[in-house]
Amino acid sequence: MSAQDRLTDALYGLGWGTVKKLPEPVAVRLGRTIADLAWKQRGKGVQRLESNYARVVPDASPERLAELSRAGMRSYLRYWMESFRLPAWSPERIKNGFDPKDVHHLTDALASDQGVILALPHLANWDLAGAWVTTKLETPFTTVAERLKPETLYDRFVAYREGLGMEVLPHSGGTAFGTLARRLRDGGLVCLVAERDLSASGVEVDFFGATARMPAGPALLAQQTRALLLPVTLWYDDSPVMQGRIHPPVEVPESGTRAEKTSVMTQALADAYASGIAEHPEDWHMLQRLWLEDLEPRPSADGRDGERP
Repeated sequence: MSAQDRLTDALYGLGWGTVKKLPEPVAVRLGRTIADLAWKQRGKGVQRLESNYARVVPDASPERLAELSRAGMRSYLRYWMESFRLPAWSPERIKNGFDPKDVHHLTDALASDQGVILALPHLANWDLAGAWVTTKLETPFTTVAERLKPETLYDRFVAYREGLGMEVLPHSGGTAFGTLARRLRDGGLVCLVAERDLSASGVEVDFFGATARMPAGPALLAQQTRALLLPVTLWYDDSPVMQGRIHPPVEVPESGTRAEKTSVMTQALADAYASGIAEHPEDWHMLQRLWLEDLEPRPSADGRDGERP
């Protein structure tokens, strides 16, 4: 393991080992302080966040974008402070920490024993939403996690989420899709964070007026297992309670090829995500490139294609 990997693992370990022991007001102030320091540094992540917000709020002035990126970093650090502390929260604190709207879409779907897929973007705290499902609704679910480096960090994330009642599958290896399908056919619940997929298998969608790629998995799983596909959006307000909305099911089109159905369904997910992000852009934690235009090689001064940015 490299020195950088050891440092990364140690910092996350410090977060889970120390931050969860802090009084909540202290953790809140610490998160805000770190967020403001990171924002003032204007590193690549902050610049990318601001660039992404410029697509979401195209008429925003430079001053407004700066305000949004600062609020976005505070929201992002709120996510981390909460996540580090979640293992120490009582069941009552978790149950009262999330207030989703239109939750009947989820409870009705779970009662049908049909299998349910919750698909959401990187909004607010998706881990808290998951802990609320396992605690308040007493419903376990299966999710997928990207294999992080170092491996010890990935193991930390898996242990953390399994401690919250989730079954965690590795994204790589090719077996995740089959396991998810089996869980759904058995009437289970699957939760997927699903608004960024830069692989060749990603589905192109219109997202805030430009083309992005999103994962085909949620739509394909719904088609193959007849599970109900529910988009979810989350946001923070000024209270300690996270807000959210369970959107109506995305229907499987009655006609068309599998690829055509997948395209229509993934676009419907993108539209639901966009509605939540547009209302609460500062709670969208997208510090990476998303739109294809931001990934295209750009011509250099001599007319040849330059390197991918």
